[in-house]
Amino acid sequence: MNEPTETPAGPYVCRRTEEIALDLMKFVALTTGYGKMQGGAGFSGKPATRTNEEYAESLLQLYERCRQIVEKKAG
Repeated sequence: MNEPTETPAGPYVCRRTEEIALDLMKFVALTTGYGKMQGGAGFSGKPATRTNEEYAESLLQLYERCRQIVEKKAG
């Protein structure tokens, strides 16, 4: 009998560096509040002026840094 071949699902599955970098970026962004549009603490006197485009750009930069780190570790 031929049984269908299944892809192993578990912690030891080989993943692409882009997927690993994306997971790393999400972890860093969520746990640190990286790039969030919020004002500083204290009496800075300056309102938060970050736009959605600036927020997206900061996340893209974080992803690129994470991808470089993952590729460096894999290579």
